[in-house]
Amino acid sequence: IPKGSTAKRAGRAIHSDFEEKFIRAEVILWEDLLRMGSFASARESGLIRTEGKDYVVKDGDVIEFKI
Repeated sequence: IPKGSTAKRAGRAIHSDFEEKFIRAEVILWEDLLRMGSFASARESGLIRTEGKDYVVKDGDVIEFKI
């Protein structure tokens, strides 16, 4: 995805429905996800952030899109 892309626009890299039906993005840095071992463990530890459509994706973000 191009640098400076919003979460909503980044979803389009997967499928146009991800952009069109975007609700929110759950975001974690890849290093934190690797350390925790799973999204469930990261969520329990409070490391997953909920972001909206205008969130600017950063290098190293792992995103679970909610549509």
